[in-house]
Amino acid sequence: MLVLVCSVAAAAVAVAQPFVLGRTLDLLLHDRTAGAWLAASAALLVGEILLDSLTALLTGRCTADWTASIRSRALSGMLHAVPDLVTRYAPGDVATRLTLNAFDAGGAPAARAALAASLITPAGALVALAVVDMWVAACVLTGLPALALVLRTFARDTGTSVRSYQRVQSDIADRLVETLDGAETIAAAGTAVRERERVLRPLTELAELGRRMWVLHGRALATGGVLVPLLTLAATAVGGLRLGAGALSVGELLAVCRYAQLTAGFGSAATLLGGVVRGRSARERTTALEQLPALPYGSRVLPPDGPGALQLRGVRVLREGTEVLRVDEVVVPGGLTAAVVGRSGAGKSVLAAVAGRLIDPDQGEVLLDGTPLDQLTRPCLRAEVGFAFPRPVLGDGTVAEAVAAGPRTVSPHQVRKALRVAGADTFVRRLPDTYDTRLADAPLSGGEYQRLGLARAFAHAGRLLVMDDATSSLDTATEHAVDLALRRTLGAATRLVVAHRPSVAARADLVIWLENGRVRAVGPHRQLWGEAAYRAVFTTEEHGGEPLGTRVGGDGSPRGRIASLRDDVRP
Repeated sequence: MLVLVCSVAAAAVAVAQPFVLGRTLDLLLHDRTAGAWLAASAALLVGEILLDSLTALLTGRCTADWTASIRSRALSGMLHAVPDLVTRYAPGDVATRLTLNAFDAGGAPAARAALAASLITPAGALVALAVVDMWVAACVLTGLPALALVLRTFARDTGTSVRSYQRVQSDIADRLVETLDGAETIAAAGTAVRERERVLRPLTELAELGRRMWVLHGRALATGGVLVPLLTLAATAVGGLRLGAGALSVGELLAVCRYAQLTAGFGSAATLLGGVVRGRSARERTTALEQLPALPYGSRVLPPDGPGALQLRGVRVLREGTEVLRVDEVVVPGGLTAAVVGRSGAGKSVLAAVAGRLIDPDQGEVLLDGTPLDQLTRPCLRAEVGFAFPRPVLGDGTVAEAVAAGPRTVSPHQVRKALRVAGADTFVRRLPDTYDTRLADAPLSGGEYQRLGLARAFAHAGRLLVMDDATSSLDTATEHAVDLALRRTLGAATRLVVAHRPSVAARADLVIWLENGRVRAVGPHRQLWGEAAYRAVFTTEEHGGEPLGTRVGGDGSPRGRIASLRDDVRP
């Protein structure tokens, strides 16, 4: 608002200047006192300089504030949205929207204010010109439709090019992020040249779009550059004729010429209009993140001291019209551990997300201790249902802060206890500042980082803990030790574990076996192991196609579990 006020004030000063200057000139030519008019001219000149300076200062501040606000709202929208919707945006695309697009969108309000001021000046000049001499005003007015058509065409064509340009920018950024994420694989495979070509391939399209935008911009400026001098020349010629006829004074002719130049300023709005168009397109891209649908929450809380019984009833999850998960009726009694197994793409992670309400099913309901999850308040849901993932996001604080961060208030004693349960306390105490070591300064392996994520999940565990492949980076012996400690620590808490190893399924109280998005069977591992199709779920090429754990006691007996441990850790 301040930018607009200053811009309009500067425009008003610019419109007033020619009239005051012309009046001053007429007084001086007729040897009359012009002290007050000279002072007014000087004041207007100084005022215009000051207003322009203040406008520039406020424009920078406005752009910075709006950019920060847009980024904050877009990031907040992503963090509160349904995770399944957020993952549809590629990382590079998100980075582009939060950086380049947010900056362009942040500059749009100031650009609109400047554009408004740039249009107010010629409009005011045209009115002032009509007051001074109608014939000169009519001459200038005849050329304005051509300028308006140039601006309209420029805005339309530039909008299309800008949207395409921003899309290709996101594509390049996403390819670059993928390359950086897989740098070790690229180096090992010796495909650096091929990868470089893949990342830079869209540059050809980007360059073509960039050239098109410059051509459009140059065409608009060139057209305006031709029309503006013609209008000014025509206005000067008509003004000269009016001066010769005695209808205008010398000072009025000076004002007429200046007003003609200001009126032709409609044509110079192309640059500002380009910034507005670019900002509008960028704002659409950031708004898409800001307006991602968030999970709605209810007003109920769970009954006290519930066992954590989990029930999925009539659950259906669709992706682009295709059913990816179908669960008619599955019940996990409170305090038990249920392993979710199945081949890749069977729907294990979807089931885990639905069970912990990271996403809502398209049909059916999920109940915890008899209460539908979608009717719980947000604090209750997140305090009672915890998650552990294979690649946890822990932030950049200290180890203790990372573990303590969550829906519950966790004491330092509870932090250390959770680290011990996760098998992380030993390596944390070897860090330079032990629990106060900043994660950015901690040289952690993938398995150690994963154990810190497990520790945070354990520290905040409520009635239900969902572990979606959360031990994939742990060796089998460590995983077994963590499982034993977890059972002792969490006590009656219910656990839903996405399992890829037969040893994990064998330690669970029951197994939910998924196949092609449907529940094929629910039962103990020992019972299901008798089916060849179930054993085939754990078949790996590295073991010659033989199901893991079948060499000794493959029915899930202690001997079978020992064999599974041996097989899983064998190189």
